[in-house]
This record gives sequence, C-alpha cells and structure tokens, in this order.
Amino acid sequence: MKYILVTGGVISGIGKGIIASSIGTILKSCGLRVTAIKIDPYINIDAGTFSPYEHGEVFVLNDGGEVDLDLGNYERFLDINLYKDNNITTGKIYQHVINKERHGDYLGKTVQVVPHVTDVVQEWVMNQAKVPVDSDKKEPQICVIELGGTIGDIEGMPFVEAFRQFQFKAKRENFCNIHVSLVPQPNATGEQKTKPTQNSVRALRGLGLSPDLIVCRSTKPIEMAVKEKISMFCHVEPEQVIFIHDVSSTYRVPILLEEQGIIKYFKQRLNLPIDDQPSDLLFKWKKMADRYERLLKICSIALVGKYTKLSDCYASVFKALEHSALAINHKLNLMYIDSIELEHSTEVENPVKYHQAWQKLCKADGILVPGGFGFRGTEGKLQAISWARKKKKPFLGVCLGMQLAVVEFARNCLNWEDANSTEFDPNTKYPVVIDMPEHNPGDMGGTMRLGKRRTIFKTEDSVLRKLYGDEDFVEERHRHRYEVNPELTGCFEEKGLKFVGRDIEGSRMEIIELENHPYFVGVQFHPEFSSRPMKPSPPYLGLLLAATGTLSAYLQRGCKFSPSENSAPAL
Repeated sequence: MKYILVTGGVISGIGKGIIASSIGTILKSCGLRVTAIKIDPYINIDAGTFSPYEHGEVFVLNDGGEVDLDLGNYERFLDINLYKDNNITTGKIYQHVINKERHGDYLGKTVQVVPHVTDVVQEWVMNQAKVPVDSDKKEPQICVIELGGTIGDIEGMPFVEAFRQFQFKAKRENFCNIHVSLVPQPNATGEQKTKPTQNSVRALRGLGLSPDLIVCRSTKPIEMAVKEKISMFCHVEPEQVIFIHDVSSTYRVPILLEEQGIIKYFKQRLNLPIDDQPSDLLFKWKKMADRYERLLKICSIALVGKYTKLSDCYASVFKALEHSALAINHKLNLMYIDSIELEHSTEVENPVKYHQAWQKLCKADGILVPGGFGFRGTEGKLQAISWARKKKKPFLGVCLGMQLAVVEFARNCLNWEDANSTEFDPNTKYPVVIDMPEHNPGDMGGTMRLGKRRTIFKTEDSVLRKLYGDEDFVEERHRHRYEVNPELTGCFEEKGLKFVGRDIEGSRMEIIELENHPYFVGVQFHPEFSSRPMKPSPPYLGLLLAATGTLSAYLQRGCKFSPSENSAPAL
C-alpha cells in the first residue's frame, strides 16, 4: 500500500480537496486502484449536525455516513463509493480511545495523546485504506489522505504527529507528502509573494514532515523565477514545485498536474509499476475540459434556497446541474435566489430586493428547490413552486423541495388552505407531510433516514422512469426526517399529482410527477450525491433537457443523444 498525505498551509479552503481528488484521478488513469480518506480535526463525531454555513454541504454516502463535502469530490473524480469511516474526525478518534479505556484495554495505563491517540489514527488509516471502493471489490493500491485545516492549527497537531510516526512505519518508498500552499499577489505591487509558502513549509518541517511536492495555488500562472525561489528556500528540486492557478473548471486541474510531470515523479518516488503516460481516462478528462470551455449555448436555472450566501452549501447540486448541462452541450448559468426575498415580508421591507429576486426567477429556464431544514424561507419556496406549476416552467424539487411541492398543491389545487408539514406547524388541519414513525426526536446526530435505499416505480408511464433507463427500481441516497403523509395520497392522485415511486413496502412516497406539465418532478432522495461528470443524474438531466426544450425528443429517441450532441455519457 502506498500512502499520499496532502496537507495545507497559509489558509484553509485553499483547494486541498480538488488537488487530492485530481492526484487520485491521475493515478487511477495509470491503471492503479485508488481510495481516499479525509481527516477533519473538529471534535464533532460527523458533519451531520453542521449548518451548511460552517463547512459547506453535508455529503451523504451509501452507508448513511454524513461527511465532509470533500468526500463528494473524491467520489465524483474517482468514480468510487466511500464509507463513513473514510472520514476521520477528532470526535471519532477520541470516542474510540475513550471506549477502549472504559473497556479496560489500556490495562490501567495513563491514556495520552502520544502514543494512544496517534496509534489509533495510524491503525484507522491502515485498516480503512484496505477497504475496496471500486465496483470490482479489489483492495486499493494507493490511499490519498487529506488532512483538513492548516499546518499549525492546534486541533490538527495529534494528526500531524501521527503521520510523523507513520512515515517511518510505512517506509519512505510507500509514503509521500504533498503540501498545498498559497502564493498571494497583492494588488498594490502585483508581485507574487513566496514568504507565506516558505513559512508554511518551515512550520511543517518543524513538526517532523518534509514535503515531497509543494503545490502552489495562485490566481494567475506563476512565473519561473518564483518557482526557482520556492525551490531554493524550501529545500526541494524545481520539478518538485507544482503550480495550480485558478482555472475556469476543476476538470482542468488533473490536466495541469499531469503536464508538470507528476506521473513520472510518483513513478520514481513511490516505485509504482506504471507507464510514464496516462491511459485513455485522462484523455477523456482533457476532452471534457476542452468541451466545457468551448460551450456557447447557456441554460439558466434558478436555485431557490435558504443557504445562498455560500456556494459550497449546495456543492453537489451545482455539480449535478453542471454534469447535466455538459451532457447536453450547454453552459450552466446557476442563479442563486434567497427564498426569503420572494416572500411578501420582503416586498414590504425591501421592495427592490423583492422585485430583483422575482425578476431572476422569471428569467430562469428551469427552477430547482433543494433540500433544507427549518421554517425560514419556506413561504418563498412555495411561491416559486406555485409559479413553476402555473407557468409550466420545468421544476425539480429535492427532499424538502418535493415535500413543499405537495404542500403547495394541497393548498392551491385541493383548496386545503391550512395544509402544511408538521415540521413547520404541528397542529395543522391538513398534515400532508409528517414526521416518520421511526424518527427519534431526542438526539439530533445520525437519527434521520440515511443512506442508499431502493425506490420502486409503480407505473410505466413515468418521465423519471424513462430517464433512469426504464428500470423497475432505482437506488439513491436519502437524508430526511419527514415524509409525505401516505393516508392523503389518494386525494392528490385524483387531481393529477401522481406518486410514481415508492419505497419497497409501498408506504413511503419517493417520487412525484404532475400530469400535463413539461417537467414537474419531486424526489424524496438526493440524486445529486450519485451524479458523476461522465454519468449525470437522471432527475437533473431531465430538468436541463426540459429547460432547453429537448426533453420530448430525448425521450422519443429512447433516452439517447442525437449524433450531433457529443454528450458526456458517450465518453
């Protein structure tokens, strides 16, 4: 087993996740089996109870693990399925150590950070690195480990110390450290500064780790003189300094790394049994990146949500839309609309903001209402859903978006004015959305309906069924506490809102479709978590096709792209 540790310096959020994913993609293109581990030094057990404004979206895995969004990057780039133990947190490590201490495993010794905590970190990494993540179920050969945060953070110290010890346990030919740093360029001088990188590398060395590669992030391409300066002051060869500047698409990052000789370096440094040139996989990535930058036609989608101030809050939704747009040769124009700004209260308090939000919504080719929690902004989402239904605008509701589509239909088509979800109004006269019987209102963490679950199609006359390839069932990832009330579904179906997909027992509503509408679909699951660059998610693909007016033709062709459409799935 070969281990590649990716650390970061100067600032957090520098792009370690994309760098780690891109390195994995390059090695996979060389025919190696790659897995990935993300270490988050926070004390939370998992990411499940975070607000999206803390660390971005909560990504959900097949096994129900609620994890950091970087695991979503790994899955999308490497086309693998990870497990909750691929996300290590300080909380998990300390919980494991304390459980062992309570069990008496330490035989009365004083339990300390060194060696007990650091030993558990090393054991966890070695055990999880062996777990198969590809469809062929073979043991991985390479494990890419991303250490979250920044070198020097107090909460990350035990993990740095663990890897300082681990480099000797694994042996030099099996362990490599990549340090990602920032090269800022102040506007005042326009000069690219190397001092932050020098200090960061010095701090890393002081903790016992020496970087084998220094990946320098910058806004613009870095000059050769800067590369030579970093090489000299950071005690590495010039070819060990890699530059990654801001690019139009993350698909371009593996190409930039490969162009700077990273395959040849890894082959020599880790003694890998590979050729100097990558296989067809990286060529497909280059082709996809080139096509992404050449797109001319634009498709505008309005994302109506409550976490619109930070794009990472909807990272997987954005990626799923981007994959689908690329598949139909369109550039995605995603317009974030804060749902509160569509509400009557905003019209009274700030009419300019209110009208700007509605103008965005009216200009959109399609409307998406993603998942979320809490009452804030729900009335604005209901307004957007109502507008999409009445104006026959393509609409996709995900999780809460589907539940609110049911609420909106009940209020305006069934004339149940008091209809609501018990999440927002426990005493509503028409509880069209209710909490699940098995939901435990005590602990918040890990108590939702999580992970991959099967949805059975109840009819052949379903748009989504056709988009999924006319399968009898689909398996997608879930994350919810509330569900559509199964006792009231008959009233909706009589009026044209069909529940075309249900769970295995047939009692839990999973997919809704509205009759006599170009595309009005709601799903209880989160299809964005399984979308891949070369295999877009069917519900999102349907939304983009409907938004560009090509859905009917696509369905008539048996869900195949025309020869003129050089589509991503064809890759």
